[in-house]
Amino acid sequence: MGAVIRVEQLSKQYRLGLVGTGTLSHDLNRWWYRVRGKEDPYLKIGEVNDRASKGSSEYVWALKDINFDVQQGEVLGIIGRNGAGKSTLLKVMSRTTAPSIGRIRIRGRVASLLEVGTGFHPELTGKENIYLNGAILGMKKQEIDRKFDEIVDFAGVERYIDTPVKRYSSGMYVRLAFGVAAHLESEILIVDEVLAVGDVEFQKRSLGKMGEVSRSGGKTVLFVSHNMTSIGSLCNRLLVMKNGQVDFHGGVKEGLNHYINNIQSAAEGADLRELLKALPEDEYFELLDFDMVQEESDGDIFVSHLPVDMVFTYRIRKPISGLRVGFEVQEKKSELTLFSVFHDDSYDEILPWIPGVYTSRARIDANLLRESSYLVNLTVCIHNVRWILNGQVKVPMEVKNLTGLTSIYGFEKRPGFLLPPIHWENKGA
Repeated sequence: MGAVIRVEQLSKQYRLGLVGTGTLSHDLNRWWYRVRGKEDPYLKIGEVNDRASKGSSEYVWALKDINFDVQQGEVLGIIGRNGAGKSTLLKVMSRTTAPSIGRIRIRGRVASLLEVGTGFHPELTGKENIYLNGAILGMKKQEIDRKFDEIVDFAGVERYIDTPVKRYSSGMYVRLAFGVAAHLESEILIVDEVLAVGDVEFQKRSLGKMGEVSRSGGKTVLFVSHNMTSIGSLCNRLLVMKNGQVDFHGGVKEGLNHYINNIQSAAEGADLRELLKALPEDEYFELLDFDMVQEESDGDIFVSHLPVDMVFTYRIRKPISGLRVGFEVQEKKSELTLFSVFHDDSYDEILPWIPGVYTSRARIDANLLRESSYLVNLTVCIHNVRWILNGQVKVPMEVKNLTGLTSIYGFEKRPGFLLPPIHWENKGA
């Protein structure tokens, strides 16, 4: 056992809007400093990688002062908002791109799956690409032969194994690419969000395989995902990225709480629409706005004796079936869920969606919620496939009982948070 990956003072700088290092004058300036043994002058400038704000510098630090170790057999989850630097970090660790400052020490062969078709040649067949990937990892033909049937069986593409991969669907691509990366003889497996392309059955198999190779095979896994459930079930350590820097490194439960609390703080302290823009992009769904509407509300404070409308505005990007939009109401202190609803709870069939902008409005009846502090957790999913939103956005909601009268006895304190309309029938003996 021991550290198989050591990242020290790692930083990566890019010049915005350009491919390469920039202008000829900048390149000559860099060369002149380098031949004199001096530090690159452009490494002294640049701004942090905050994609939500417009900076004044043409240089940006996609990564800045990253330091951490990964132990043998450890499954390290890496999470953060879009633009936090997760993919850039994996590309540097996979040696796809070089760091601007710092270094990475890696003990062992690395298999990486950073995007659909990573390391595949489109003109070669699936079989040829398996051998090509193995050769890139430094494996001998006999080693690849030994694993070949297992890879094909896992990927489920036996019928198409002699077909050029350019004719594969994105799901087939990912199945074969992950099968190669997970089964070939590498000590370190690096996987980006690419698994989200596969169907739910394949995602479960892939997560199970990553857990298996780390526990029984001693393989080290680095896993980037926006799926908090997968992160929680698979990983034993967590790295939270924010604006190109490490915001947290430690236990999974503590890291997830840290990440969600930061998002929640942003929801409470900033414009909700800005928070929605910072959410991970989804190929099918984009939440444009959310609002809670009541006739007599004062900001986030609502009265118990009037109904409250929950209003979603969203865009469907591609045709899809089984998309569900809903919310949970939670007691704020404990985050105990009081109830959970979806827009199609009363439907008797799954209806298809076509691209466009939609509005969904749900009404919470008057006198249902007692006076207390709540969180409204926005939930969006594709039925039996995956969550799109679940825990990333929790909107605060304060309910006050201003009238004090829900019956002749008033609204005295009782256990619980709900006052549902219970119908009584009383008869004499």
